[in-house]
Amino acid sequence: MTTITITWIALPFCLGFVIYLLPKLDRYLAFFMALASGAYALQLFVNGSLGFGYNQSLMTLNLLDNFGVTLAIDQLSGYFILTNALVSAAVIIYCWNTGRTPFFYMQATILHGSVNAAFICADFMSLYVALEVIGVAAFLLIAYPRTERSIWVGLRYLFVSNTAMLFYLVGAVLVYQANNSFAFDGLSRAPIEAQALIFMGLLTKGGIFVSGLWLPLTHSESESPVSALLSGVVVKAGVYPLVRCALMVEQVDPIVRIFGVGTAVLGVCYAVFEKDTKRMLAFHTVSQLGFVLAAPKVGGFYALTHGLVKSALFLTAGSLPSRNLKELRSLPILTPVWIALVIASFSISGFPLLSGFGAKVLTMKNLVPWQIIGMNIAALGTAISFAKFIFLPHASGENGRGEMPKFGYWVAMAILLGGLFVANVAYYDAYTVKNIIKPLVTIALGWLAYFLIFRRSAIKLPRIQEEFDHLIGGMSLMLILVFWMVFA
Repeated sequence: MTTITITWIALPFCLGFVIYLLPKLDRYLAFFMALASGAYALQLFVNGSLGFGYNQSLMTLNLLDNFGVTLAIDQLSGYFILTNALVSAAVIIYCWNTGRTPFFYMQATILHGSVNAAFICADFMSLYVALEVIGVAAFLLIAYPRTERSIWVGLRYLFVSNTAMLFYLVGAVLVYQANNSFAFDGLSRAPIEAQALIFMGLLTKGGIFVSGLWLPLTHSESESPVSALLSGVVVKAGVYPLVRCALMVEQVDPIVRIFGVGTAVLGVCYAVFEKDTKRMLAFHTVSQLGFVLAAPKVGGFYALTHGLVKSALFLTAGSLPSRNLKELRSLPILTPVWIALVIASFSISGFPLLSGFGAKVLTMKNLVPWQIIGMNIAALGTAISFAKFIFLPHASGENGRGEMPKFGYWVAMAILLGGLFVANVAYYDAYTVKNIIKPLVTIALGWLAYFLIFRRSAIKLPRIQEEFDHLIGGMSLMLILVFWMVFA
């Protein structure tokens, strides 16, 4: 298992460079890597009993003693790795016949490998390296169209990411100073400043709460397949260490839960008023990451469900005749595209028969009492938000607007939406009368609120907080808040 793991970690970086030597095999090599990650994740579930909680580790690797790499692989890692595999495979297939160059597939493969590395790191220094590689690869994918807009959005993302990583790196050094080790469990013995700085870096990298307000513009202005990668897996590289630390260090758990509730409510408040499809999905990514953090013990399963749903929605958004929701109400979209949109929207709203239902039930059962009101508000806001998609007009044949998506889109949907049906069996205990009634009532109330209030709403929330200079100022304020929370 150790040899397999090391080979699996190194493989995407080798394949990424081989793609340049064998450009005609670019898509095949990238897709092979996604399949290899999927096989590795499934092996983790086979070797250990399938569960949702934290297992002390199926395997721990210590390389270079205290100075280097500590890897911890268990079922929590498995859920995140499986998410990366399925989303990457779907995106590669979606792009199969779109004329993208080997450079695109090279960066997608390197991004895939660095995200995998982040999902098994158990020390702050190796995690820092993985997150920095993720930042560079994501920037190159965002800027791939080479337009002025895409380059600016990419540079903006890169600068915010690097600033956050400076905070994080100082915190990691302080952890080492206190423990002579970079291991995650040393966070409990590290000074307050170290904990605050590391949290600041990870909150920003993961798109959490106010620190994550760089995310809507970045995700909405990127190409649809890149948005799917960013929202489906990349932001989870910042969320995973928070979940891992919450499970390992007792005093970190309440802080992570607080930010989980805060970001769930903040993101959904923006999403319900947003009129742009991709911006709405981006704000909802902020909100759904809150669900992952609100119940760390079961965060892996929710991350898998969210990754599949959000990737499907971003890929589908690229096939709509307009990004403006008001225009879409008068432009009947093609019925097959609408069906894909509805299935994904039902899942994220918590409708039974899809894994979003089990993920929401499992999360709600693992909340502490003070979280319940906030998370129920976020669940209601989710139903309101996705009613915008569910009740769009649709038509078949020539009456539908927009071009019928290519074959690659449907294969990608089969992977992502099929995954939602298959993952639904992972928590079949959720299917009790009580558990079924509550989500259905929440969805019904959300739809009612949408038709009575939000469908006609003309409120437009300000975007000033998303401006570049305000993002850096917001990060500084968040650092003060985190310091106070750790101190308290």
